[in-house]
Amino acid sequence: PVLLLPLGVNEMEKKLAEYKCDTNQATCLKLGRLSFIIRVLDEVAFGYKGLQIQLYYTAGNLSTLFKVKYSAKVTETFDCVEPDDVEGKIREIIPPGFCCNTDDFITLLEKEANFKPFGSLLHTYKVHNVEEGADLTYQIHKVDISCPGFREYHERLQTFLMWFIETASFIDVDDDRWDFFLVFEKYNKDGETLYATVGYMTVYNYYVYPDKTRPRVSQMLILPPFQGEGHGAQLLETVHRFYCNSPKVQDITAEDPSENYVKLRDFVLVKLCMALPSFSTEKLAQGFSEEMAVEAREKLKINKKHARRVYEILRLRNTDMSDEEKAREFRLEVKKRLFGPYRKNQRELTKMRKCLRPEELASHISQMDTRLQHEELEKSYQEVLAEYRRVLERLAQA
Repeated sequence: PVLLLPLGVNEMEKKLAEYKCDTNQATCLKLGRLSFIIRVLDEVAFGYKGLQIQLYYTAGNLSTLFKVKYSAKVTETFDCVEPDDVEGKIREIIPPGFCCNTDDFITLLEKEANFKPFGSLLHTYKVHNVEEGADLTYQIHKVDISCPGFREYHERLQTFLMWFIETASFIDVDDDRWDFFLVFEKYNKDGETLYATVGYMTVYNYYVYPDKTRPRVSQMLILPPFQGEGHGAQLLETVHRFYCNSPKVQDITAEDPSENYVKLRDFVLVKLCMALPSFSTEKLAQGFSEEMAVEAREKLKINKKHARRVYEILRLRNTDMSDEEKAREFRLEVKKRLFGPYRKNQRELTKMRKCLRPEELASHISQMDTRLQHEELEKSYQEVLAEYRRVLERLAQA
C-alpha cells in the first residue's frame, strides 16, 4: 500500500501561489478601436492560472462584451480552497444586458453607425492628431436623464469611473437636479459618420436661497486614450459658458476637487477672466478689487475665492520676477492671503490665554511656534508659485 502524506506548509503555499494573478495585467479593456489596461478590483486575484478578464465596449453606444478566461482553476487541484469570485465582482459593476458571446458583440458593433449623440449640441472643436496628420472633430452635448435611451447608456458609461477613479461611486440619476455633459469624437469610416465616447461630466444643481442655484461639478472623466489632448479644458470651459447664460445661477463649484481638477480649473478660469475689463494689466497692478470679484461672479459665475486666485496668476504673469522690488510686492500680496489661517490661530491663542491652565496653554503655544509658522508660510508660497507657473506655461502654449 502507498501512504499519501499531506504537503508541507511551505510546499502548499508555493503551490497555491501559482494560482495568484495580477489583475492589472490580466485585464484588458477595449473601447471601439482602442485598447488599454485598467485597474480592476484588488491587484491580486487568487484561484486562477493564466487569468484573462476581457471587457470590450463599442466606441459610441458602449455596448459591452464581458468574458473571463483562465488556463487552470485552483479547485481542480485543491478541493477545499475557494477562488476569488472575479466574475461576480465585475457583474456588480457592469449593468445587465452585456454580451458573453463574441458573435453577439460583433453584431452590435455593426450597428454602431446607427448611434447618434444624446441631447443638444453645445460646442464643436477640432484637435490636430499627429499620427493621422489631420484635424479631428469633437462635439460636446448637454443631456438630461429623460432623453430616450440615455439612462441605459449612462449605466454603461459610469462603469468607467470604477475602472479609473479609486474613490468613485454611482450617482442617483432619478434626481432631476443632475445635468450631464458628454464629449464625442465625430469621424468617418467607410463613408459613414460615426461617434466615439471621449468623456463626460456630471453637475448637480444645488438650491441657493432665495431663488438661485449653485451648479457643483461632481464627476469628470476623460478616457485614457484621449487624455492630454485638451478635451478636459474644452469640456470645463463649455460647461462654464453654458451656466453663465443663466441669471438663476449664483456661481459654479466642484465637489471635493482633485489636484488635477484644480490645475484644469485654474487654466480655464484664467483664460476666461483675461477677457474681463477688471482684469486688465492696469487694474491688476492696483491689487485685487471688489470690482474683479463682482465682474467674475456676474459674468462668469466665478466665486470670490477663485477670482482671487485668478488675479494672483495674472498678476504673476505681468510681474517681472527678476526685479527684486516687484517680486517682493507680489510675494507679500500672496503671503497676506495665505496668512489667513495663521492669523486665525493667533486669535484662538488670545482666547485660550483667558480660559486654559498654564500647562495646557504651553502645549498649544508650542504647536503655534512663530518660527515654524513662517517656515510653513514660505513653503506654501513656493508651492503656490510653482502651481501658478505651470498654469502660465500652459496658457503660453494654448
